[in-house]
Amino acid sequence: MRDASSGFTLLEVMVSLAIMAGVILTLLGSVNYHLGIIAHERDSTTMTLLARNRMAELEQNPAKGEGTCAPSHPELSWKADLLPADLPGLQKLIVKVRRASDGREVALVRYLPK
Repeated sequence: MRDASSGFTLLEVMVSLAIMAGVILTLLGSVNYHLGIIAHERDSTTMTLLARNRMAELEQNPAKGEGTCAPSHPELSWKADLLPADLPGLQKLIVKVRRASDGREVALVRYLPK
């Protein structure tokens, strides 16, 4: 039995510090992983909204074209293709928004009457 004036041994302190270090490293890794997921989803949402906006503009006047999303997003570019659809009387409008730096891309497809 210990008496009331004794403290922790060096071994007990080192074990508790090793456990705390493991917990902190695990927690930091988890936070970093989830911040990466949040950034990825934020970028995907931005690219999707820009593609939807371009799609809405092109639905009024369907045409092929390409350009950048500057000035708000100069790192992103868009491309629209108007292709014949497999079904008669329809054409396929494809709008792609792409980031050149990492090659990520979002594509939307809409079928329009000819």
